[in-house]
Amino acid sequence: MGSSERSATDDIVSTIMGRWATAFGKQDTCALASLYSRNAFFFGSNPNLYRGNDGVAAYFDALPRWSSPSVQFSDVRTVHAAADVVNVAGIATFVVEANTEPLQVKITWVIIREGGEWKIVNHHVSSKTPLI
Repeated sequence: MGSSERSATDDIVSTIMGRWATAFGKQDTCALASLYSRNAFFFGSNPNLYRGNDGVAAYFDALPRWSSPSVQFSDVRTVHAAADVVNVAGIATFVVEANTEPLQVKITWVIIREGGEWKIVNHHVSSKTPLI
């Protein structure tokens, strides 16, 4: 893969992550849901599987209304897995209230081109703490 392809992939991912972080900080459920595919699978911080834009919206609507939420993405790895598919892995660090411990989770996304736009079709977070 040439450097221009890596750069384009990184641009796709950084744009979506920036939009995601801004919408999360504003607790803007509609903006968050709009980043996802109509066929999305979403595993967040609870054991339920949410599907599609409506499912993603339901997940974010059910979260507490925090006073100062933010997220930062780090250790992001990307690969252009196919012409219209980008695979993403990284760490998401959430701070939901001032003066509270951040919550770090492993996050993976699969991003696809849908209707000419890049959308998250698979979202999964899991604990950084070993389970086994």
